[in-house]
Amino acid sequence: MAAFNDTPSDSSIFILVGIPGLEAAHIWMSVPFFTFYVISLLGNFMVLFVVGKEQTLHNPMYLLLCMLALTDIGISTSVVPKALLIFWFNLKGITMDGCLTQMFFLHAIAVMHSAILVTMAFDRYIAICDPLRYATILTNARIAKLGLVGLTRAVLFVLPEPLFLSRLPFCANHIIPHTYCTHMTVAKMSCGDITVNRTYSSVTAFVVIGFDLTLIALSYGLIIRAVLRISSKKAHLKALNTCTAHICVMLMSYTPSLFSILTQRFGQGIAPHIHIILANLYLIVPPMLNPVIYAVRTKELRDKVGKYTCRM
Repeated sequence: MAAFNDTPSDSSIFILVGIPGLEAAHIWMSVPFFTFYVISLLGNFMVLFVVGKEQTLHNPMYLLLCMLALTDIGISTSVVPKALLIFWFNLKGITMDGCLTQMFFLHAIAVMHSAILVTMAFDRYIAICDPLRYATILTNARIAKLGLVGLTRAVLFVLPEPLFLSRLPFCANHIIPHTYCTHMTVAKMSCGDITVNRTYSSVTAFVVIGFDLTLIALSYGLIIRAVLRISSKKAHLKALNTCTAHICVMLMSYTPSLFSILTQRFGQGIAPHIHIILANLYLIVPPMLNPVIYAVRTKELRDKVGKYTCRM
């Protein structure tokens, strides 16, 4: 327990271990965390700045991209600053209120992020399958309303989690083997019955991810059907190319997330530090790569980013 001597001993304080088993390497682990976080902030703020400055980019597709950038900033900022405090200064203590706040924002932003990916899939479906009505179906105002619906859904799904946790009794064990607070990692510290927490966590993950992936699959199924009806191969490639960036971002978001969830549920033989590293990577790597993917795959955005970069 010597590693925790400099952390608070108050019963209302939890101890975030960091990456268990790799405490001696925390200072080295901080290098990729800090690097990825800085790149993520620069990339996503650049997207927000360029879209905000360029009137030609004030359309639904780029409004959705700004929403995605905001959630990327929110997800990484919910996790990385506290992790760096643990790695650099051994500041492992976090209050119960702080833990619940971090957990709420992290989970709510993640659910919002998923809703944005669904809306982007719908955007691509309209752009390819009904291009003549695109401007009338997807207006900026309608996209803003869809964003508000996604935010409301996120709050309604996630708000019960901290409420459930606040009612649980916590006894002697206040050590969380993680770099950040999640619903189930905190619930497992309780000496009470966490059946409701387990059930709600599983049902929420299944409903949100299952529902969103179903809508995305439906959108792309209709897109593929529409593309196959086009006789020109050049038109095939052009239509599918408009979806490439979204598909890459979607795979970057859902694949590591699902892999991390599955390893936590069924990977009992996997070392704890592997679980924690995977859980962190899927929160800090996609936010770093998403703006890069869109800047590379979207010519209009790439040209505008290049214009402002050259002025610096």
